[in-house]
Amino acid sequence: MAIEPLSQEALDGLRQDFDSKGTNRLAMNAVTAAGIEKVARNYDRARLLQRRFSVTVDNGEVTSQERSGRCWLFSSLNVARFIAKKNLNLKEFEFSQNYAMYYDKLERVNYFLQDVAELVRAGEPNDSRLVQHLLADVMGDGGQWTMALNVYKKYGAVPKDLFPETVSSSNTGSMNKQLRALLHTAVAHMYANPGQIDQIVAETRAAGHRILTIHLGEPPVKFDWEWTDKDGEFHRDGEITPQEFWAKYVGTADLEDYVCLVDDPRQEHPKGKKIAIEHLGNVAGGDPTEYLNVPVQFMKDCVREILSEQGIPVWFGADCGPMMDRENGAWATDLFEYGRVYDVDFDLDKEERVRFGESAMNHAMAFVGVDVADDGTTTRRWRVENSWGAKIADKGYFTMSDDWFSEYVYEVAVPKAMLPAEYQAALAEPAISLPAWDPMGALA
Repeated sequence: MAIEPLSQEALDGLRQDFDSKGTNRLAMNAVTAAGIEKVARNYDRARLLQRRFSVTVDNGEVTSQERSGRCWLFSSLNVARFIAKKNLNLKEFEFSQNYAMYYDKLERVNYFLQDVAELVRAGEPNDSRLVQHLLADVMGDGGQWTMALNVYKKYGAVPKDLFPETVSSSNTGSMNKQLRALLHTAVAHMYANPGQIDQIVAETRAAGHRILTIHLGEPPVKFDWEWTDKDGEFHRDGEITPQEFWAKYVGTADLEDYVCLVDDPRQEHPKGKKIAIEHLGNVAGGDPTEYLNVPVQFMKDCVREILSEQGIPVWFGADCGPMMDRENGAWATDLFEYGRVYDVDFDLDKEERVRFGESAMNHAMAFVGVDVADDGTTTRRWRVENSWGAKIADKGYFTMSDDWFSEYVYEVAVPKAMLPAEYQAALAEPAISLPAWDPMGALA
C-alpha cells in the first residue's frame, strides 16, 4: 500500500482544529516563551517532594563525569570509595575514573576484535543485523556493574591524584571517534582478507593501546601510597600495586560477589530466571554480563535492607530522562504534566515502553538514602548520588519518588548472599539468551 501524502485539505483541517481550542494557543504562547519543562512542571508535586529521609548514607562531595558517558564507572567507584574512606579513615577520597576507563577501553578493543573475528570466520555477512549492530555500538562509554567489576578484579584501582583526568577522559568524543574508526577499519580488513585475521587483530589491538595511552596517559603499575587521615594521623603503606590497593581497601566489602537484579517487565521473560545478552561484555575471560529477573518490589526491599542494615550505597541503573527536573534534582512520575499541555494521553506502561522503544536503562547512579514509613518496610522516596557535579540538585544529590523507582529503575547490584534459596538456585541455571540488540542490553 502506498503511503499517502499530507494533503492541503488535511493540513487545513489540522490548523482549524488547533485554532478552534483556545487552550492550544495559550499553550503555544507559554511554551514558545518559557519552554515545555517550565510550563508542564507540576508545581504541587514539585513542592511536596521533600528532601528528608529516615535513612541516609553520607558519601561526601559528589563527583562529576563531565562530558563523558562513564556514569557506570563513577557510580560503581562511588560505592567503592565509601568503603575505602571507612577503611582509610578519610573524610574525602576519590578513585581514578580515568584509570578504570583506560583498561575498560583496552579490554573492549580486544573483546570486540575477537568477537567479530569469530563471526567473520563463521561466515556472518557484513550487512547482517548483528554485525551492523556491533559496528554501530562499538566504543561507546556505557557499561554495566558486572563489566565494572571485571575491570577492578583484573586491574584494581588507584587514587585519583595518581592518575588524574585528562582532556580526553573528561570529554571522550574525539577519542571515541578515532577508536571507532580504527575498529571499523579492522573489520573491513577482516572481511577483505580473512586469511590475515590474526595479524589484523594483533596490529589493531596494539594501535588501540597506543591511541588510549596518547589520550589518557600511561597508568601506574605500582605506586607509593601515603595519606593523612581525618584525625590528622599520617600513614605510609609503601609501594603497592593497583590490585593490592583494591584488595586491601575495598575487598573487605566483597563487591565481587554481588549479583545484578533486573526488572524486565515483558511477560515472556519470567521472573526468577537469569537473562543474558549475546555479545555483551568487556573483559575476555571475565564474568559474563548476566542478570536475575525479579519483581521490582524485591529490588526495593533489597536496596532498603542494604541502606538500613549495612549502611553502604547501592549501585543502580535507570532511564533517567523521563519526568526529571535536572536543575532541582527530582524524579516523580507526575512531576511534569505534558499530556495536559499537549492534550495527549501518554498511557504506555513499563512493559509497553520497553517493548516499543520508549524506555531503557541509560544511566547509573547510587542510592544513598531512603525514607521508610512507620511500618518499617514501605518505601516513600529515595536519595540518589549522581555524578553530574555539585552545581545542580541538592549539591549534586537527587530525590526520587517511590513510584518513579517502580516505573524507570531497571537494575540494582546487591550481595548474592541476601537472595532467597530459589533465587540462589536460579543463578546456577543457564541464562535465557537475548539478542545483542535487546533493550535489556542497554548500557548506562
